[in-house]
Amino acid sequence: MKAIFGLGNPGKEYVGTRHNVGFLVVDELARRYGGEFANKRSLEAEIAEVLIDEQRVLLVKPQTFMNVSGRSLSAVLSKYPVKLEEVVVVYDDADLPFGDVREKASGSSAGHRGMESILSTLPKGSSVSRVRVGIGRPTHPDIPLDEFVLAKWTADEQKQIPSAIDSAIEKLV
Repeated sequence: MKAIFGLGNPGKEYVGTRHNVGFLVVDELARRYGGEFANKRSLEAEIAEVLIDEQRVLLVKPQTFMNVSGRSLSAVLSKYPVKLEEVVVVYDDADLPFGDVREKASGSSAGHRGMESILSTLPKGSSVSRVRVGIGRPTHPDIPLDEFVLAKWTADEQKQIPSAIDSAIEKLV
């Protein structure tokens, strides 16, 4: 069984923000493959199960805040028969240009707090695959990065984000 974790922040105030692009990717996977998310409080996540190329796939949206996403990953791995090698984490990356999508088999968090939390829950020396979706950096130097990632997409970005989501999905399936 494979598990795809889309990172974001729970709550209506975070819908449509750059930091929630991981949620957008797993939402689109659920739509395409007929999955419906159910809230699993004990796992601190919303989970949908889908079949992709006859493989059972868990789509996971942690319902913790981004900085403690590792709690949800640990809970899901303890309940479902998912091996760490079958986990992929999808999240926003301000170090990539907007719309650029890259996959990586392992590595550090590169300062992303959601990935820091996930990596901190894993056994020492292990890592997890990830797909990073570029959100770019603020165009003005006075805009702090933490405010930028929690801001809503611009109208131009909203038109372009479906293409980035499609690119992320191509790397996942």
